[in-house]
Amino acid sequence: MTAFILVSGMFTGTHIWQDTVAHLTAAGAEVHTVALTGLDGPSAAAAPRVDLETHIADVLAVIDSVGVAGDRRIVLVGHDYGIHPAVGAADRRAERIERIVHLDSGLPRDGVPALAAVPDQSLRERLAGADGADGVLPPPAHEEWPRWGSTAGVPDAALDRLTALAAPQPLGTLLQPLRLTGAVEPVPTTGVLCTGNGTSIELVQMLVRLGDPALRPLTDPRVTFFELSTGHWPMLSGPAELTDVLLRAAAGEGHRLEPVDDTAGPGHLQPFLMDVPDVPRERHGNVDLYLPDAEEPRPAVVFVHGGPVPADARPTPRDWPGLTGYARCVAGDGAVGVLLDHRLHDLGDYERAAADVAAAVELARADPRVDQDRIALWFFSGGGLITADWLDAPPAWLRCLAATYPVLAPLPNWGLSETRLRPARAVANAGDLPVVLTRVGREMPEIAATVEEFLAAAKDCGADVEVIDVPNGHHGFETIDVTDESRTAVRHALRTVLDHAFGGHAR
Repeated sequence: MTAFILVSGMFTGTHIWQDTVAHLTAAGAEVHTVALTGLDGPSAAAAPRVDLETHIADVLAVIDSVGVAGDRRIVLVGHDYGIHPAVGAADRRAERIERIVHLDSGLPRDGVPALAAVPDQSLRERLAGADGADGVLPPPAHEEWPRWGSTAGVPDAALDRLTALAAPQPLGTLLQPLRLTGAVEPVPTTGVLCTGNGTSIELVQMLVRLGDPALRPLTDPRVTFFELSTGHWPMLSGPAELTDVLLRAAAGEGHRLEPVDDTAGPGHLQPFLMDVPDVPRERHGNVDLYLPDAEEPRPAVVFVHGGPVPADARPTPRDWPGLTGYARCVAGDGAVGVLLDHRLHDLGDYERAAADVAAAVELARADPRVDQDRIALWFFSGGGLITADWLDAPPAWLRCLAATYPVLAPLPNWGLSETRLRPARAVANAGDLPVVLTRVGREMPEIAATVEEFLAAAKDCGADVEVIDVPNGHHGFETIDVTDESRTAVRHALRTVLDHAFGGHAR
């Protein structure tokens, strides 16, 4: 028999599992829920000095209470913050655990506190230096839950109950580093991703291909994945669907990621889809200039890569073939191609990445070979949020803004609800700035939704947006979809951006 042990997340207690427990029990499973000290009901908030070790002990107590019959298999499920005490306990009882299920949660690491996985970036910064000995974090008000994860699909009555039963989160549980011996590493795991909260299998696969060594273990065949098309609270929005996934996970089912092919290299390091001219390149700190054969100052196109990209990723984005291909094409057509490495290494880095972009633009405009009054900006993927700064107050010298498979709103689980970087709002102030948007037909749904939100806002305010569609293109299509359709789209985008940059001047 499978024995499920369910560990709830921040501000919540065993009550959130009520319907899931009923469904699992009806399916013949044994189910236990963990009452985490200081969280299982508002009255528990007065419990003294609660930290992560306290909650690990709570999970251990339930594991130890489950019988040791030979056919009893423990599947440990951690939702949200609950994955941290779950993994901590599994590390100490690894021989008892058949599988760990990460339910819309992060990847706990040795020495890293749970605060690092809290989606709200501003809260992370505020609490980073706090003393968690006795403090608590007040629970969200009814309208504040989306800051902690999408509430898509949660019935109104369930959200009311979630709010009524929410308890303050002891700060020690977020600030105390998790300590792991490594014993938990061989235990099979399953990730259940809630797409309504901004994560999908395709997105995880893409991040793995970028080469982050911390994510490479996710390609282990013992790791499986499922998706649920709901928000962050599937036990409230879809308990029957969650139950089905948990039972299948316990049986070892699920999607397995494709391992990174170290011989062929990841998709983003494959050759650019078109032949590119051999033009001079100059390196100035974190900025590269690709120079045309011209004597007079020429317009410049500044290319802004996406992310987050791990700080130790090699090569860095300004040496990725997809981006250098664009920059060389621009220089071959008579403009200066500008390509930079910005510091978007984590979701909390958007402000400094935006500053890096602004500095690169000024460096380019100050170069005597650049016509400082004729600049275009071209953003890719996760760099799309930075377009908000330029849409909101476009300078007179900005002749065009382009975006290719962009992310144009923070995804729900990014914790950026308070950021100014919201292109759909900023486009109302874009005036007559031309915008060239390349949209791929096989975009990840969570990203495609941000593009549609932006286009709807642009239509409402009459912004000048030209959409170039690549119906069969994927995110990063320039190196993975080498087709005539892709080439046509790239040529169209290059021609349109350069026409705006030159503004009727001869190339």
